[in-house]
Amino acid sequence: MRIFVIGSGVVGTATGRGFVEAGHRVTFVDVSPQRVEDLTAWGLDARARLGLAAEEAGYIFLTLPTPNDGTRYDLTAFLEGTRAVGRALREAAAVHTVVVRSTVTPGTTEGLVGPVLERESGLRQDEGFLLASSPEFLRAASAAADFRWPRMTVVGARNRRVRERLAELFAPFGGELRVFAEPMTAEFIKCAHNIFNATKISFWNEMHTVAQRAGLDLAEIADTVARSAEASFNPAYGIRGGAPYGGACLPKDTMAFLGFADTLDIEMPLLRAVIEVNDRFVGSPSAGPGPAAAGAVTGGPPRIEIPEQSTGGRLSARAAESPAR
Repeated sequence: MRIFVIGSGVVGTATGRGFVEAGHRVTFVDVSPQRVEDLTAWGLDARARLGLAAEEAGYIFLTLPTPNDGTRYDLTAFLEGTRAVGRALREAAAVHTVVVRSTVTPGTTEGLVGPVLERESGLRQDEGFLLASSPEFLRAASAAADFRWPRMTVVGARNRRVRERLAELFAPFGGELRVFAEPMTAEFIKCAHNIFNATKISFWNEMHTVAQRAGLDLAEIADTVARSAEASFNPAYGIRGGAPYGGACLPKDTMAFLGFADTLDIEMPLLRAVIEVNDRFVGSPSAGPGPAAAGAVTGGPPRIEIPEQSTGGRLSARAAESPAR
């Protein structure tokens, strides 16, 4: 299969090399001369510009950086790379599939990438090019191994044939494969995945503060709870959205521990937030709040404003490392 990797940082390099080792013909695209030189020295096909004029149909993976800018993703490099792909598609004779691998706000693939590609290429989605999301789950320290032996791969695409073909592409790498009919679902999964990990780390950091003040060893406490708590060993525990915790234990124990922390003069903002969020759902239907109560927007991905292209010269994919988390 013909594959192009746009952005050759940690994620792009691990993705491309994994496909090369699986027998695919891969081209790395990066605007950094040094990175292109390094990849070429490793015996890989690396270029500064994407050219599709004489290429057969293939996959174009966007592995561009999306660092945060306050409470938003900075999509500067991501947009530059997407526009460069759109201009290359204008020259293409074949229909290529563009796969968003970068971590982005849910709705970006259809709400931003699709429209940008249409504008830059003059083509229409599903006719001149195809679109999908397959977010990366690579860790910076083990990106190559994580790609070659994934625990899970997620694919989201509206086109049934695209879903099938991407499933075939990733199947040889093993691991669980989950395929969804909306790219936004795949994007949301990646965000929730990382936020869940971050929340667990902050939970134990908060517990560390209390245990330390109480003169206890958190390591032996955490090691035991990791094996005793149902939320640790049962993947399905607590994941039904819209249903608060209840019963005899959880409500009273969360409140009482908050009081215990107060006696130690320690603030527990995360535990307090847990209680406050639960209180919002107490009394609501078990199926969860409706769109109005939840502030949800129905009917597809949100509208995302496409920034105007700057006039300072040709835009191309920024050669920066794609965040691995």
